[in-house]
Amino acid sequence: MTVSILRIDASARREGSISRDLADRIIARFPDATVTTRDLAGGLPLIDETWVGANFTAEADRNAEQRATLTLSDELIAEVESADTLVIGLPIYNFGVPATLKAWVDQVARAGVTFRYSENGPVGLLTGKRAIVAVASGGTEAGSEIDFAAGYIRHVLGFIGITDVDFVTADRMMLDAEGTLKAAHRQIETLAAA
Repeated sequence: MTVSILRIDASARREGSISRDLADRIIARFPDATVTTRDLAGGLPLIDETWVGANFTAEADRNAEQRATLTLSDELIAEVESADTLVIGLPIYNFGVPATLKAWVDQVARAGVTFRYSENGPVGLLTGKRAIVAVASGGTEAGSEIDFAAGYIRHVLGFIGITDVDFVTADRMMLDAEGTLKAAHRQIETLAAA
């Protein structure tokens, strides 16, 4: 069975990026996959009052300008919907996710489209998918009390329905880059490729 992968690169660096290298290695575990890449290094527009107004107008009532405002959001959501697996390159910047990844989340997390509200709370609508997150950091220990990135991305993915999430971590690179990378490469080797 051919796996469809959506690769999301959040590193501002296109050269020498650890998270991009890890994503390359993860995708190599799926040799027959079809891969769509969304590189966030160039940035995404931030949501604004016009976007919020369009989003909260019922689809049938949106005018042409409102539909145009949501075009990128619709495209980003379609990429996730079409994928079996998301591979997310996540560098930790100042203890959190890069601003471009937060902008992607804001475009993708839409009530009635990727999640809905129920009497028991929000329900994610993008179920049956897997995510593999490649985390890289200079000094922040993944999963520690100062890591506001890994827990956030796990929560956001679950919020839209993606609960099968694996992490590959190359954290605290400034302390032991060689040992950290070896450990991350071992983590990739143990990933199930299906």
